[in-house]
Amino acid sequence: MTSPFPGMDPYLEGYLWPDVHHALASKIRQQLTPLLRPRYTARLGIYVVEDVTPEGDIGIMYPDVEVMQREAVVHTAFFPAAQEQLIATPATLSIPLVLPIDIHIPVVEIRDTAQNQLVTSIELLSPVNKREPGLTPYRQKRQRLYQAGVHLIEIDLLRRGIRPIGGSRVPEVPYLIGLTRAHSGKTDVWPLTLADPLPTIAVPLRQPDQDVLLDLASAFDSIYDEAAYDLSINYTDDPPPPALHESDRLLIAKLLRERH
Repeated sequence: MTSPFPGMDPYLEGYLWPDVHHALASKIRQQLTPLLRPRYTARLGIYVVEDVTPEGDIGIMYPDVEVMQREAVVHTAFFPAAQEQLIATPATLSIPLVLPIDIHIPVVEIRDTAQNQLVTSIELLSPVNKREPGLTPYRQKRQRLYQAGVHLIEIDLLRRGIRPIGGSRVPEVPYLIGLTRAHSGKTDVWPLTLADPLPTIAVPLRQPDQDVLLDLASAFDSIYDEAAYDLSINYTDDPPPPALHESDRLLIAKLLRERH
């Protein structure tokens, strides 16, 4: 079974996203490994980020625990005689504590087999990378990789949040993929709408070795089928937030009609 969308499926941006994130990283490694042998390997690295402001993703990626209860409950208690005539004023709201959440973020690292040095990093962005306080450390990581002479591929398949790749020339689109080659002084960008298939991206290695190709469309189709995501999605509902532009809503309705 394939997704009804030609590229990224916006219905996967909710509670299914952590599974999509890890599955896609693993599939990218699987696809690249035979192309990299014997001079390079693809390894999955996992780094942990503490999401100290998870409120924006409660009810989207995290379970909806932020339920405000308008209840006035008087608890029985014993007070000193001087306070026997007083009654404790009940709180108007009871709001559950929202505690920090540890997010495990996979990254595909291409390393040379001779010295195990990092050559290319393939980052699949998480919501925590696209809002503060996680946005600034991620942008600092981008700078460190560039200064270290590491190629960087960034795959942003989330509509919500602030993109680390900025600039006035970047159009307002749902999804974005960027390739920053080491010492190039520029980032090549693939802006993607809901109507666009996922591209095939050149993965740079060390000179004089030629680039290898990453077929993102094939990788995405494979994980969608393997994980049977269609069994967990109700396509008659709206996709997870943020709200869609009217043109995107009409496009989604058209694609879903064609599916049936």
